[in-house]
Amino acid sequence: MRILDGTSDNALTDVYIYLTIEEAKEMLDSLAALLEKPDNNHTHIDDNEYKHEITISIYTEDNIKYFNKRSQKLILEDK
Repeated sequence: MRILDGTSDNALTDVYIYLTIEEAKEMLDSLAALLEKPDNNHTHIDDNEYKHEITISIYTEDNIKYFNKRSQKLILEDK
């Protein structure tokens, strides 16, 4: 697991996420779709106002090359 703060560009080790029931259902559906088709290596979950977003990615040894350089560094070096 790797966590990146997209605003500060810092790697995080701990994060709290608070979801509504609807957002949790959307996350569950999105994760199921990612597991079914891991080539679509990420998905976005937004709140109703599009003020907050969670991006979830699945990475493997085979698809790391498709991530941007910052994401590759986070995945490979945890930095």
